[in-house]
Amino acid sequence: MSDETRANATVFDYLRWRGDLTLAQDGFNEVDSLILCIISYINLKKLRQLWSFDPKDAMPMGDVCRQLTEEDEQLGLSTLDYIPLMRAAAETARFRDVSLFAFESLHDETQQMQFAAVSFLLPDGSVYVAYRGTDMTIVGWQEDFNMSFVCPVPAQVLASRYVERLANEKPEKNIVITGHSKGGNLAVYAAAFCDDGVQKRITSVFNYDGPGFDDRVLRTESYKRICKRIMTFVPQSSVIGMLLGHEEAYTIVHSEQTGMMQHDVYSWDVRRDGFDCLEQVDNSSRFVDFTLKAWITDLDYKQRESFFDTVYTVMKETNASTLREMGENWFASAVSVLKSIKNLDEATRKAALRTLGLLVKCAGMGISHMWQTREKTEAPAKTEEKS
Repeated sequence: MSDETRANATVFDYLRWRGDLTLAQDGFNEVDSLILCIISYINLKKLRQLWSFDPKDAMPMGDVCRQLTEEDEQLGLSTLDYIPLMRAAAETARFRDVSLFAFESLHDETQQMQFAAVSFLLPDGSVYVAYRGTDMTIVGWQEDFNMSFVCPVPAQVLASRYVERLANEKPEKNIVITGHSKGGNLAVYAAAFCDDGVQKRITSVFNYDGPGFDDRVLRTESYKRICKRIMTFVPQSSVIGMLLGHEEAYTIVHSEQTGMMQHDVYSWDVRRDGFDCLEQVDNSSRFVDFTLKAWITDLDYKQRESFFDTVYTVMKETNASTLREMGENWFASAVSVLKSIKNLDEATRKAALRTLGLLVKCAGMGISHMWQTREKTEAPAKTEEKS
């Protein structure tokens, strides 16, 4: 589809187009799954009934909406509202009879862990698990950094235990797992490393622009068993979704944003029955993919740990607990960061600078690789013109 003919439609448009069709009339698809991912970013902790893993305690989506206000904390990466999307979904025939349960949210600075998940009970009794992606907390980002040298990180272990516990509460039904960003990574990990009996009941895994894994995971038999059931979606300039390794095929979705902002799924274009898809990622995504993978490959696990521990130490000196707090007090945060860098011991500072220097070197290699690939692609066309 050309840019001129794109509808530039969002998930809200999808609800207007398809909301009159129940899930029985038109089956669950990748856009429905994305809507559940977005809802997982809402802070539901005050609704104690949702803490229960017993499906009999599940709350209809409309009832949940009535107990939330716009002031309730919303924990996504963007400042966009998620509660209005859930309200819009709850008013449709498609999601009206969908209920929520098994909400879990855990943060632990000592373990450098951030984890959250919520499950959805559909009218036919099937269960969908949605893992939340990285929230605005500093500790959440630290755990993301840790994924480059530790496997499993605490959130991955919790994700696997979560789906096992859920499966025990609903032993007769199949399960679908979904997640956006880090939540996509958790969805894949949980599906790959849960108990064999639970894994057999997982019919699909939806991964929306979630980072991959290193070879220690990709080589395992448990990952290979689930690989064909994974459906990964990334925007055309994907950065997060290109991190580390993927063995599964992925679908490229057109986004109205540019660069890193494409990670915001509200920018993804939808059609009436799915996403507006493209054939390939763009040059910026290929550049980032090549650069970061070359950089990570050239660092051993100890070097990765040392660098990201330094980054986390510097961020903690701001005394902010969330990225939003750092942004709201950006001048004080900047002063604290500069002071923290100055106070680093010489060996740590030199190691960090060497690591950053390697990143710059890999970026140069990435530009060269991109141009060489482009020249090879264009060469046949030039030959034809001469003939």
